[in-house]
Amino acid sequence: MAALYENQQLKVYNSLTGKKEEFTPLNEGHIGMYVCGPTVYSNVHLGNCRTFMSFDMIFRYLRHLGFKVRYVRNITDAGHLEDDAEQGEDKIAKKARLEQLEPMEVVQRYTVDFHNILQKFNFLPPSIEPTATGHIIEQIEIIKEIQNKGFAYEKNGSVYFDVSKFNETHEYGKLSGRKLEDMIANTRELAAQDEKNSPQDFALWKKAEPQHIMRWPSPWGDGFPGWHLECTAMSTKYLGDTFDIHGGGMDLKFPHHECEIAQAEACNGKSPVRYWLHANMLTLNGKKMAKSTGNNLLPEEIFSGDNMILSKAFSPAVVRFFMMQAHYTSILDLSNDALLAAEKGYQRLMEALDQLPSLITSGKSSFDYQSWKQKCYDAMNDDFNTPILIANLFEGVKHINLVKQGNETITQEDKALLESTLDNFIFEVLGLEGISEKGQDSNQLAGVVNLLIQLRNEARANKDFDTSDKIRDELAEIGIQLKDGKDGTTFSSR
Repeated sequence: MAALYENQQLKVYNSLTGKKEEFTPLNEGHIGMYVCGPTVYSNVHLGNCRTFMSFDMIFRYLRHLGFKVRYVRNITDAGHLEDDAEQGEDKIAKKARLEQLEPMEVVQRYTVDFHNILQKFNFLPPSIEPTATGHIIEQIEIIKEIQNKGFAYEKNGSVYFDVSKFNETHEYGKLSGRKLEDMIANTRELAAQDEKNSPQDFALWKKAEPQHIMRWPSPWGDGFPGWHLECTAMSTKYLGDTFDIHGGGMDLKFPHHECEIAQAEACNGKSPVRYWLHANMLTLNGKKMAKSTGNNLLPEEIFSGDNMILSKAFSPAVVRFFMMQAHYTSILDLSNDALLAAEKGYQRLMEALDQLPSLITSGKSSFDYQSWKQKCYDAMNDDFNTPILIANLFEGVKHINLVKQGNETITQEDKALLESTLDNFIFEVLGLEGISEKGQDSNQLAGVVNLLIQLRNEARANKDFDTSDKIRDELAEIGIQLKDGKDGTTFSSR
């Protein structure tokens, strides 16, 4: 039986060329995909979740088409300095110092948190999840090779990539569209403070100062790898010198991904990636998410409702559905209203699926189900256009409702096609989960608690504070926190 990909032509937007291109894998039927994973020094950020969710959806669709996909998503557990700088403290080492922990305790704690959150969002695990610290030897070998080819130099126990030298025979800046001459012209003179030959050069290996906890022996002395180098080492080790897809957030395009290209070309003499895919950012109430301003939400705070921004708790499936309603390359704004609207849409979808088995089959419909099914594929084949796919799925929902109301007919064959198409795209491709019995239990719980909130409000209005306090305190004892705000009282459960 032919694989689905043989009859579906996928197009992807390639950041390297700035164009939508027909996707043809290097080896027929097989795809190598690398995505930059998290730096595990804090709870996973909701914006990062959106990026990883976009690539989970892409991974799911490629598998659905019948491709054998080797998906590599790394864990950065060393070498990522604060603010992506060349100087300063390693993010993990800093957290370890502040919390008086071993760095690997920090790594373990936040790697577990990362996996827990992704599991709640119903992510498929990657094929390989390598760590930076597990590939120090490979990174040292790449540095030696780059040095041997004349594209790196050592200064005081650190090794730097020589961007100007590389640019003589290659093109540094081709992914981000930046020109080296402009970068040099726009850089303040930092030579007095910096041991690098040029401010554009970046670290392949950094000398560890005496107080630096995370350190490894190398030909240049004790130190730690550069952040950019880690991804080059892990991607090429598991996917080869050239592979199909490299993904990540748009914020990584420069300098991280630009430096990855330069390192790989300098070491292996060939371009490492054929299709660069970049996911866009998530904003909150129209503004950039930032802990410093309080305009920030963690995934767990959305699931529990324990926050000052949203009116209620939202399930991981609803949040996932909300994120799938925007194209992965578009900026997406999260707000209370947007999540409430997504929840309604998600429930409509699930209710329609529940009604499918009870549909009575009779004569042929005027609706062309085969054509509708291909429209669903066409949406995904057009650079994974999930918002158009969802609009098409709701066309199917509309016809379920028409048949249910007796205003439309459906044959047994069309009913089976409708059911399999909805199942494939809703669960297998979009990665949504149905409303479980647990979800129904929580709906019942919400109903009971909202009734108690109403009784408490009446007691307060009647100045019966003993009763209102009793309701609040007894709910707190069983793990249900009431929160009074300007828009009324909400609750969260532990």
